[in-house]
Parts: sequence; structure tokens; C-alpha cells
Amino acid sequence: MSDYKSTLNLPETGFPMRGDLAKREPGMLARWTDDDLYGIIRAAKKGKKTFILHDGPPYANGSIHIGHSVNKILKTLS
Repeated sequence: MSDYKSTLNLPETGFPMRGDLAKREPGMLARWTDDDLYGIIRAAKKGKKTFILHDGPPYANGSIHIGHSVNKILKTLS
């Protein structure tokens, strides 16, 4: 099998290869709670028209594929 890594023009980043969400999420949630992030967002939207987006599970029809991201992007932009 050929190694094509050297032929790709990818950005270099300090982000870890794995998200380790199970380890990082408790700290993120604690920070959001301490900073009252949800309250700040609610206050910024107070008095504005309610926006509801009905969106189903991303993998309902099998394995994830590029169409799932296109779907999310189009919903965000429209």
C-alpha cells in the first residue's frame, strides 16, 4: 500500500488527534456552568422570535457519509 501522506497539503495544527471527549467534557461543562454561558445566550436572544429546527439523528440510514455534513451545512446556511 502506498503512503500518500507526503503528497497531501494539509494544515499543521496543535489540536490532538483524538478528542478525548469523555475526559474533557466534564471540565467544559463546569466552565460553561461557572461562566453562565447558557444564561448569557438566553439574555442575548430575549425578545427575539423563536427559531426551531427539527433535525433527526445523523446516522438513521446507515453509516455516516459526506451527505450528512452537506445536510447540516445547508440547514445552517438556509
